[in-house]
Amino acid sequence: MQKIHIDIVSDIACPWCAIGYARLEQAIKQLAPEYEFGVQWHAFELNPDHSGEGEPILPALARKYGRSEEEMRATQNQMMSIAKDLGVNFEKLQERLTTNTFDAHRLVKWAGEQGLQTEMKLALFEAYFGRAEDVSDPSVLLSCVENLGLDRARAEQILNSDEYADVVRADEATYQQAGVSAVPAFIVNGKYLISGAQEPDTLVQAFEEIAAKPE
Repeated sequence: MQKIHIDIVSDIACPWCAIGYARLEQAIKQLAPEYEFGVQWHAFELNPDHSGEGEPILPALARKYGRSEEEMRATQNQMMSIAKDLGVNFEKLQERLTTNTFDAHRLVKWAGEQGLQTEMKLALFEAYFGRAEDVSDPSVLLSCVENLGLDRARAEQILNSDEYADVVRADEATYQQAGVSAVPAFIVNGKYLISGAQEPDTLVQAFEEIAAKPE
């Protein structure tokens, strides 16, 4: 069985990253009989300088992209429709506030050492897009930890320290230097970049082409 490794560069605050992973899962299912997939998540922050209280997402996005709130609402509605078809919970997509995701990324790194990296990432997507919870709030993060059956006390210890901060920053620097400026980005077998939340059939075709290339 041929092995395909995928490094996913993404942010917890990026709706297209959640959609992109759901589409990736569909592609992997289609190819599962022939290929064995490994997935590793890497940190990216859309809003690294965010501090203080969050602001409502629609006006924040409108200002960031120089668009009207109505235009941003239409885009978000489209994403909600796509997510629903994929079985991804985006119920509160337009009710969330802007947030800092650095601590959440630290816990994703830690969860990876427990073999639950993807599960932690998906729990954070669900909390932010599905329930409009503040994923910079330690109580929200610890709730995700508990729901996965991970050690709450250990997670609390991490959040009260700088543990995994260097790992997250190194991760971000690595992929920025490699030219990743938008997410999601999928790096296949360490050398082929697929940008954006591509459709499952597009991913299937890309993986088959990559697998057919000589090493």
